[in-house]
Amino acid sequence: MRNLTYFIACSIDGFIGDPGGDASSMFGFVDEDYLEFLKSEYPETIPVQGREALGVQNSPNRHFDTLVQGRASYQLALDAGITSPYAQLREYVASRTLEESPDAGVEIIADDLVGRVRALKAEDRGLGIYLCGGSQVAGELLDEIDELVIKTYPQVYGSGMPMFGAGFAVTDFTLDWVRTFGNGVLVRKYRRKR
Repeated sequence: MRNLTYFIACSIDGFIGDPGGDASSMFGFVDEDYLEFLKSEYPETIPVQGREALGVQNSPNRHFDTLVQGRASYQLALDAGITSPYAQLREYVASRTLEESPDAGVEIIADDLVGRVRALKAEDRGLGIYLCGGSQVAGELLDEIDELVIKTYPQVYGSGMPMFGAGFAVTDFTLDWVRTFGNGVLVRKYRRKR
């Protein structure tokens, strides 16, 4: 069984963006040391245009070979004219409003997201599944998430888009590791407590 990993950036108070989903205020914390960590440890989580700019377009995938994201997250790429933002991965977009995919490499999941993700997890493949966002998709898939990799930026939003757009439910995870950076960014990995 493959792992589904929610690999997400958030503020100290657990928001992944402002009320409209904008998280551009976090970009200022992407310094050389932190970027080197992402390039070496999680290169497949860097979108295509970033991989080219950073010279890591040929870096092998280390943790994931499949990506699941919501329509709002995907729309950010579409607005920039990019139809396959993670071409180094098999891409799936959960959307009830996008009727057909604008790219042959991107499959739309219009219904039964949980069932489709369970089928992806059951595949006999070597690497895991990267849950890119957003809030509503993560909330719907909470029971399927095996790992959390949380990149916490030293900002407080006060309100905004929460990590999980779901009702109240206590779900326990255990801390696997923590990495701190001089810019104040903290990256933590958790595994679902079984």
